[in-house]
Formats: sequence, C-alpha cells, structure tokens
Amino acid sequence: MVLTPQPSSTGACGGFSRTSAATADTASGVSDQAEYGSGGSVRMSSTLAMIAVCGGPRAEREDRMATAAIVDIDGTLVDSNYHHALAWWRAFGEHGVELPAWRVHRTIGMGGDKFVAELAGDEVERDRGDAIRDSESDHYKAMIGEVRPLEGAVELLAELKGRGHKVVLASSAKRWEVDHYLDLLDAREVLDDWTSSDDVEETKPAGDLVGAAMRKAGELSAVMIGDTPWDVRAAHEAEVKTVAVLTGGFSDAELREAAAVDVFASLPELTAGLDRTPLA
Repeated sequence: MVLTPQPSSTGACGGFSRTSAATADTASGVSDQAEYGSGGSVRMSSTLAMIAVCGGPRAEREDRMATAAIVDIDGTLVDSNYHHALAWWRAFGEHGVELPAWRVHRTIGMGGDKFVAELAGDEVERDRGDAIRDSESDHYKAMIGEVRPLEGAVELLAELKGRGHKVVLASSAKRWEVDHYLDLLDAREVLDDWTSSDDVEETKPAGDLVGAAMRKAGELSAVMIGDTPWDVRAAHEAEVKTVAVLTGGFSDAELREAAAVDVFASLPELTAGLDRTPLA
C-alpha cells in the first residue's frame, strides 16, 4: 500500500513518500520493520522514522481535536514485569518477609512507594520499607540488561505519531531506569516527552502520573495505553480512558473490570486495531 502524506515542500519532509523511503531501505538492506540490535536495542528503519516524523496514513486528521497518547513503559513497551516481580520477591525475602511470587506479580504496576504496605502491611513499611525498596532496585539493576522490547513496540509508537498524536511515555520509575528504556527502544525521535519519578508526587493507582504526562503533552484530551489494572485505575482517576494489552500478565477480565475500554492480546494487534479505539 502506498501512503503519501503531503507536507509543505519547503519543510524537512517535502517530497517524502512511503514508496520512496521503502525503496531507499531496500537498496540499503533495511526492512520496513523495526530492527533489533545487540542487547535487544531497537533501530527504526528510515521508512518508520519518516512516517513518524512526516505523518502517517491519517495525517489529515491533524485538524481534529488533538488526543495525546500516554503510553506506559514497563510491561507495555518492554517485557519487564516478571523481572520486577522477581526483584521484589528477592528483596522481601532478604528482609525477612516471605511472600508467594504470584502475589508479588499481582501488585506489579503499583508505585514502589505503596508496594511494601500493600503486600506486607503498614508495620513492615514503617520499619523496613526503604530498605526493601533499595534491595529491589539493586536486584532489578542486575537484571535490567535481560529486558527486551516487546514485539511491535516501536511500530506502535511510530503509528501513533504518524496519526498526529502527541506521544508521551508515562513512568514513575527512577530516571536511570527510564533512560535505559529510552535507549533500548531507540524511539526518542517519535516521542514528544516522557516522565520519571521526578515528575510524580503520588504514584499509581493515583492519577498524578497520567496528569503529569498530559501536562508534558500540552493536551486536554488523552488516552492511556497500559498493561496492568493499576495503569487503568490511575487513568480512570484522571478521567482518561485506557486501551490495555495482555503483555503484563493480567487477564482481559481483570483489565476490563478496572475500566479498560478495549483490550488487545499484543502490541501488533493493537496497532492493527487502532481504528477501533479512542485513538482512531
């Protein structure tokens, strides 16, 4: 299919067409897909990059009310939820709190400042909360090199940008962790901004994170993309709809019960089905 946006001929995208970009990619041996480099990092082909920057098949929608795409990172764009669950499980055990791993996983997506009290109670939070969080950070840092982008992550971001959405990644993780993911995805050029723990006063399921991302986008209208009930509840508190994916290990029923308006099995399925969502 030939997709030819018509930006100003005087701009950086003048004369761009998907056909010409794809021809250039073919000549250079680059496919019209994201490529996965060493360490799991992602490189965008020139076709994807130009579509994202110059406009995709629905660039003509820019005259409509802008809707920001607020995209969660952990479990949504990168396959990290089970690494986090293992890091927390080890951290609790080191500090004398024995928990089944499945209970730890069910809490993934909640902010780290609330995690200990949620699983072990207020007394443990008061006495050992900071120490457990420090241990979790150390364990996760040792595993973060194993984390890979989820299939279709870069393509989804490029498609959202090509449709004219502001794209902001929403995370309350520490800045070093967010920076690692930005390098892993190699998608800064299609992002308008991102958040970290520095931008948030109260973590999920509070709506502060979603509000911070909307402020960075500069839009009054937004849709969240996430993978856990905590993502959905945080967006709901901020009066934002959520489109969810099953990549974080939570079921369709759980995500819909939390108020997700649509649920997709994977990122490629979400990208293919965007016209059926509030991000159409």
